[in-house]
Amino acid sequence: MGSDHYFSSRPSGPEVRRPLRVTLDGVERTLVTSGGIFSPDAIDKGTVILLDEVPDPSPAGNLLDIGCGWGPIALTMALKSPGARVYAVDVNERCLALTSDNAAALGLANVTASRPEDVDADLRFDTIWSNPPIRIGKDELHALLLLWLPRLAPQGTAWLVVQKNLGADSLQKWIAEQLGSGYLVSRYSTAKSFRILKIVRKTADA
Repeated sequence: MGSDHYFSSRPSGPEVRRPLRVTLDGVERTLVTSGGIFSPDAIDKGTVILLDEVPDPSPAGNLLDIGCGWGPIALTMALKSPGARVYAVDVNERCLALTSDNAAALGLANVTASRPEDVDADLRFDTIWSNPPIRIGKDELHALLLLWLPRLAPQGTAWLVVQKNLGADSLQKWIAEQLGSGYLVSRYSTAKSFRILKIVRKTADA
């Protein structure tokens, strides 16, 4: 795929929506998808592993999906934690519209899809799930993670799925160095060619 897909705020190709049949939270569901987004035809392998491996999100509070695509992570969080507020962020406006519409189709009123800059800067998140966009480049990825990971609530946990051959181990080390002693950064599990990284915030804001 070319660079003008899920990295772009407004993909150049026309939006042609089509049905997508997937299983979320153990139930087969019919949603909508379109070209010009990440993994438009299925739940990608990394996200499948994330959803299979990690424990359920916090039942209440604020939950975050970084890079929501058409919504598989955010929708799963909302299904598992109906008492929580789920924030789905993406730079791709098509992704945001699809996630919003898919949430509405499932009757999930607890999902808010928006651009990163439109999320209240004072919000703190009890759970973060993400299949981060590694291919946007190291500098952009680092900036993205440093935008969101410090916004974990005290005792909040982030779970990231990263391919081993795309630098999962070096990313784990970098996150630990950047976040410092107020966080616990570890490898939670390895499944196929992916690592699940776990980040726990121990302390409150200074």
